[in-house]
Amino acid sequence: MRILLVRHGESLGNIDDQAYRQFGDHNVPLTEWGYRQVLEAGQAIAAYLKGLPSAELRKLNVWYSPFLRTRQSKDALLEGLPADLIGDVREDYLLREQDFGLFTEIYDHAEQKRKFPDEFEKWARLRNNNGKFYARPPDGESRADVAQRVRLFLQTVMHDAENGKNNVIIVGHGVTNRAFEMNFLHHPVDWFEQSNNPGNADVTLIEGRSSQGYSSTLLHKAVDRVKGQEGLKEAYGSELTTAPKAGQ
Repeated sequence: MRILLVRHGESLGNIDDQAYRQFGDHNVPLTEWGYRQVLEAGQAIAAYLKGLPSAELRKLNVWYSPFLRTRQSKDALLEGLPADLIGDVREDYLLREQDFGLFTEIYDHAEQKRKFPDEFEKWARLRNNNGKFYARPPDGESRADVAQRVRLFLQTVMHDAENGKNNVIIVGHGVTNRAFEMNFLHHPVDWFEQSNNPGNADVTLIEGRSSQGYSSTLLHKAVDRVKGQEGLKEAYGSELTTAPKAGQ
């Protein structure tokens, strides 16, 4: 079985927190650079597949999060992959980004504390007492909550694998992809606490056999923007819609 975990490319939210307020977390688009990053990730996956024995080349079943940046990343990825190797392409809401509740549009801790002092202090106590993995931000999800719903999604993947669909691409987010790897490889909570999210458009490969076990490797590390590419910070695509203002 082979599972390729792809994090979405660079989004407007990755370079400017204000994008979450402008569009809403679910509707934040990729940047032009982010789209290019995922195109290259698709090409890297294609090169990897080309090197496999022909007997091991089976169709890839693609799953993706419903958020705009992951949908755009899925499209970019498919551009870089051989069309004859693509099987089912399906969306699953269980792969969505972690819900940060009141802090969804505020990623700076100082601003979180200023706008929601009581809630922030409670969250800080939970983090100190229970650990980051279990502490829920106000009205949001803990990382443990994300891991639980990703485990539900894993059941779908394994059911498909029983029916011969055992080459999978998952286009998700940093926390959800890490939670999938944790669940699939049976890593302890300490592994999650000590690991970092993959970078934008990074590709993690999980492969092996149930009889021999599975392992993960970083198949592709996306490159960062270099001097002279500042223009690629613009939003990718034309299907953008802004989030409605409060009260509308």
